[in-house]
Amino acid sequence: MEDFWKLLGLVAGAGMPLFNIPLMVRIFRRKSCADISLTWLFGVWGCIVLMFPSTLVSDDIVLRAFGWSNIVLFSCVVMVVMYFRCRPGTPPAPGNPGR
Repeated sequence: MEDFWKLLGLVAGAGMPLFNIPLMVRIFRRKSCADISLTWLFGVWGCIVLMFPSTLVSDDIVLRAFGWSNIVLFSCVVMVVMYFRCRPGTPPAPGNPGR
C-alpha cells in the first residue's frame, strides 16, 4: 500500500507544475501578460529557486520529481512573461501607467 501512495505522490508531484502550460498558452494567444503581477511571478519563482537545492540532495523521489518539473516549467513561465513585458510597444499594465 505504501508503494501506491508513493506512486500517487510521484504522479501528482510531477503533474502539478504541468498546470503552468495553460498559463503560457493563454499569454501567447493574447500576446499579453499585463494581468500577471511581477511581484507574484518573482515571489513564486524565488521560492522555487530557494527550494531547489533540497530537491537535489533529497532521496525522496516525489520531492525530486516535483522540484525538477516545477523549476523547469515555472522558469518557462518567467521567460514568457518577461518576453511579453519587455517587448517594444507593449501597453502598460493596468494601474501602472509608467510601464
